[in-house]
Amino acid sequence: QVQLVESGGGLVQPGGSLRLSCTASGFTFSTAVMRWYRQAPGKERELVASISTFGNNINYLDSVKGRFTISRDNAKNTVYLQMNSLKPEDTAVYYCNYRRFSIDYWGTGTQVTVSS
Repeated sequence: QVQLVESGGGLVQPGGSLRLSCTASGFTFSTAVMRWYRQAPGKERELVASISTFGNNINYLDSVKGRFTISRDNAKNTVYLQMNSLKPEDTAVYYCNYRRFSIDYWGTGTQVTVSS
């Protein structure tokens, strides 16, 4: 079965950095578009970044452009989200996402808290 396991979240001061990882199993990772979403308290889940199978097509939420970088290692079945210059408004639970035949698969999420 599809499994997505996120890691790398934590508490960081404004301006700091974190690197999230999502390790996937149960499907052919190298043929999958992968996405990172986030959900802040009281808000809807939003798409943060997406990456195509070979990393040549990448898209970002406007508010994270220039600060976040999505990447993938198909040999390790892992997608990453490097987050720099973090702001308090980046505080959220971050989820890895895989979609197949209109069905969304999610990890359990990793909490990112940006606070001084």
